[in-house]
Amino acid sequence: MSDPAGTAFQYAPTAMLVADPAGAVLAVNDTFTALLGRPSTEIAGRPWPELFTPDDHGRAWEQHNKALRGAAPRQWPDLTIRTADGLSRRTIVQARSFPAAPGGETAGVVIQLSLLSHDEETLRIVTELRLREANTALWSLDLTSGTLSELFGPSPLARMLAGDACTLEECLARVHRDDVSRLRAALETAYQGGNYEQRFRMFDQVGDERWLYARATYLGGDRPRLVGIVDDMTEHVQLVRRLADRRRIEAAQGRQVNELAAKLVSATTVQEVTNLLSREFTPIFGGDGAHVVLLDDTELRLYPESTASTGQWLYPDNHRDSAHPVGAVLHDSQPRFFESRSELLERFPALGEALCQTDDHSWAFVPMFGDGKTAIGVWVVAWTQPHHATPDERALLLTLAGLAGQALQRVNRQSAELELADAVQRRMLPPQPPAFSELDVAVRYLPARAGWRVCGDFYDAIRLPGRRIGLVVGDVQGHGVEAAAAMGQIRMAFRAYATNQSDPGTVLTETNRLLTETGEIVFATCGYLVIDIDLGQLQAAWAGQPPVVLATESGFEVWEPETGPPVGVDAEAKYPVSSRPLPPGSTLLMCSDGLVESAEVNMDDGLAAVGSELSAKVTDVHGAATALAELAPAGRGDDIAILVARVR
Repeated sequence: MSDPAGTAFQYAPTAMLVADPAGAVLAVNDTFTALLGRPSTEIAGRPWPELFTPDDHGRAWEQHNKALRGAAPRQWPDLTIRTADGLSRRTIVQARSFPAAPGGETAGVVIQLSLLSHDEETLRIVTELRLREANTALWSLDLTSGTLSELFGPSPLARMLAGDACTLEECLARVHRDDVSRLRAALETAYQGGNYEQRFRMFDQVGDERWLYARATYLGGDRPRLVGIVDDMTEHVQLVRRLADRRRIEAAQGRQVNELAAKLVSATTVQEVTNLLSREFTPIFGGDGAHVVLLDDTELRLYPESTASTGQWLYPDNHRDSAHPVGAVLHDSQPRFFESRSELLERFPALGEALCQTDDHSWAFVPMFGDGKTAIGVWVVAWTQPHHATPDERALLLTLAGLAGQALQRVNRQSAELELADAVQRRMLPPQPPAFSELDVAVRYLPARAGWRVCGDFYDAIRLPGRRIGLVVGDVQGHGVEAAAAMGQIRMAFRAYATNQSDPGTVLTETNRLLTETGEIVFATCGYLVIDIDLGQLQAAWAGQPPVVLATESGFEVWEPETGPPVGVDAEAKYPVSSRPLPPGSTLLMCSDGLVESAEVNMDDGLAAVGSELSAKVTDVHGAATALAELAPAGRGDDIAILVARVR
């Protein structure tokens, strides 16, 4: 054995080649030719980077040049080589230079290829795909040298956070100073063989603060290291903060508004409404007294009537007299808040003598609106000590005054309001859906027998691009003109978004965003179902509506699409899309909850009743809709919308 080194190279179990500084192959071993399926004569003289797929040529040349410079990468790359029989094999490529003689110039480069096993290759591909779209990086920390590297090459998260930094100290320089000592203490534990888990803040390349969650496991040996994962938790932390702030505000205000709004809704006289404002609402704000001044044509009336003598100073000579706070509010419909007598007198100097009639020192003059933008009265809250109304207090005063104004309008003009709502609904809710050549559709609308002729339930059928049809059923909270108007708004929004968006979840998300941005307190449950006639497929986006009933002559089933919150509740809400095939010969039912649920009937029983009825009349959508309206298993305590459809 005259050349042991050459013999070892030739029969080495690992694929190897030798290339000159220009990259041309000088020699290959038997394992390499077996891997490639080509004789050494076909490989010799070729640039070794070109043995790999074209997408990897650049990375291979980069490794060749680094080897010539004597620079070893933090992570050896994996490159794909194409064999003679056309197969692609992923390999880990290591390149190192060697001198012509000790201390001499570089004579060439030795390339070693290590095949990835099938399981290892699969895991690597899946991991890389996952890292591309996720705010996650897989990392390794050499505890001996303090060098940080990524297990599968650069990830978007690491580039954003660390850039070209490759040492622990360089990365710690970007960590928030309040978290550095805690991270160092945890790393000291890791140096002693412990695992690692920390949440901390770090500034990215553009200076933005990011919240990170790092976990790692200790691996011992000659070169101990930590191998782990770091996740970007910034969006989650920001969301939690927003939700916590919102919940604190809503918890305090929500209970007050809901309880008092419920009393306003049930009020049947002007006296009840004004008593709520002057007695029950005032303590919420720490007020010492309150009055309500209502405008009746051109005359003013003061409530409570028992305080007419002490509250006489609130009457201006003319209800539009801008020299008086009540007249100014009625004139321009803008609220006024005064923390002291001097502040009030500075704005309204004519009140100097009038203020002798009261001991109050701070006031809030809040307009009350009915259906329009014109103030119908003023709610006056007073404090006997100087008081600063915070932005939250002002918002709540305006909200309650608005609700009270609507209650007064309802009490005084209920008949006219219902007639107007009738007209609004007739214009906004089609009596019959449009005709489709591919689909039979039947609808029914049943107002509740609780005294309201008009409510907020609605339905619609929309022609979509291709042979696709959208079906909508919804239920707006409340009754009367507000609910009818909101119903029309939601229905028109659905139509507008559905014709431009193919994804049902996007349609529902955009409709929800529109409602929340209006600033009105409007909530609605609704379901949006898209039928693809050619594919025989259903896609649904749901916001709290009852599930879909699918019936055939042999029976029925209940399909519950994944649901999000009612629209109008949360501006950030997303609505997932559920899909399933439409069984041949089936008829589907969408309905508002008034058909299948009440205080006496649970939804499961109601769905079972309508499913049996639908199955009995599965071929006649109009007969089925009529039968379901007559059945009304949950009673008629709530309004009902019914939509029955069957593919022809």
